[in-house]
Amino acid sequence: MIGVVLSLILILTRTKYPSLFSSDSQVKELVNELTPLLALCIVINNIQPVLSGVAIGAGWQAIVAYLNIACYYVFGIPLGLILGYKLDMGVRGIWYGMISGTVVQTLALFLMIYRTNWNKEASIAEDRIKRWGGHKDSEGFT
Repeated sequence: MIGVVLSLILILTRTKYPSLFSSDSQVKELVNELTPLLALCIVINNIQPVLSGVAIGAGWQAIVAYLNIACYYVFGIPLGLILGYKLDMGVRGIWYGMISGTVVQTLALFLMIYRTNWNKEASIAEDRIKRWGGHKDSEGFT
């Protein structure tokens, strides 16, 4: 919610807040144009780390690492470079590429987490605890 509120504040004040940082009219105009993209980044970058944390907590560290490498270094950065330099979109193209990598990673993590049978995962975790000398029954869990 904090990311959504901050994004809304930025969008609503996008013609005013650039003056706090620069008096250059070109900079102000560019910031005004890029603020919706910044707002989207803020929202996506509030969701992606949570999903990543859930996946890592579920024991999928290697999958998350490979997914991160694939989404950013194989997909996002090359796309950003192509858009920014080959298609002459400049900073906007680079940003589109990077946010595309983040969106792809967020969607992949969401699908992984959504498709997981969490009751089964909890049973597996309970079996591990019993095997490692934890509680013999599930009454100790709250």
